[in-house]
Amino acid sequence: MRTDELDYELPQELIAQRPAEPRDASRLMVVDVPSGRISHHVFRELPGFLRPGDVLVLNETKVIPTRLFASRPGGGEVELLFLGERGGVWEALARPSRRLRPGMRLLAGEGESLEVVKELGEGRWLVRGSDVAGLLERAGRMPLPPYIEPTPEAEASYQTVYARTPGSAAAPTAGFHFTDRVLRGVEEAGARIARVVLHVGLGTFAPVRVERLEDHRMHREYYAVPEETARAVEEAERVVAVGTTVVRTLESWARSGVREGESDLFIYPGYEWRAVDALITNFHLPRSTLLALVMSFAGKELVREAYEVAVSERYRFYSFGDAMLLLGGGRGLR
Repeated sequence: MRTDELDYELPQELIAQRPAEPRDASRLMVVDVPSGRISHHVFRELPGFLRPGDVLVLNETKVIPTRLFASRPGGGEVELLFLGERGGVWEALARPSRRLRPGMRLLAGEGESLEVVKELGEGRWLVRGSDVAGLLERAGRMPLPPYIEPTPEAEASYQTVYARTPGSAAAPTAGFHFTDRVLRGVEEAGARIARVVLHVGLGTFAPVRVERLEDHRMHREYYAVPEETARAVEEAERVVAVGTTVVRTLESWARSGVREGESDLFIYPGYEWRAVDALITNFHLPRSTLLALVMSFAGKELVREAYEVAVSERYRFYSFGDAMLLLGGGRGLR
């Protein structure tokens, strides 16, 4: 598949800068994949599309304040996005990256020192400090995507209501639409709620820069499927994944049989689905692995049509935007 098949035109004003208020007031496009029928709803109506025997799976990862500004020797600022610890050093995405050198000392927070250790490529570096986790808690900012204006209100909104397990450098944004009211409605509809963890990092949000989609390399991300969730999914009549991170978690487990580990699974058209029957997801960036996954789930032409309808109907896009519910895709298409 050519990467340019993931392109589409989006007016700038449709990129949401704030979540809906309340969150479950966001719009919900419902797409019946087998028939191609598209209908328009409000997210709080989601429980009406669920039924007994369904299992709704959430990613309970919690975003940590991984965005840190530091100063270089002689002046100049560098923005670091910390992606995780690796044997006493941390991997970080740096911007600008070209000014950094191994051995360079950076100052952040209240004059705390960080050592630049090694370049990893693609703007990534290994960085060492005496207490990086503590530094992030004291001086870190929430890692908002670059298309969202960084305000205190936006940073406070960048978390799901059910986040429990710290570790993500970005949010699982399909979960932003859920409120306690919607979660109660899911259970009242007879569906079970199950939880997994995937700590979001470069594997989820790194852009595709190659011409052939198959040549893109996914970065590994930690995932875990609790035993209780595994049993619920195996017993379910229909598995409803909340977001692409849940999809990658469940499909990684279904393919490998490993309930906890690291996944570099890349799902794009042609993938054989094994675990997921319905998908709740946001409207994603062009040329992203997330859009490729959605096209694999529901078919390229139907997803293109849905996105064209979303633009014409003035849906809100990306992290704080509206949602779509895809029914009957994934393994249901086999």
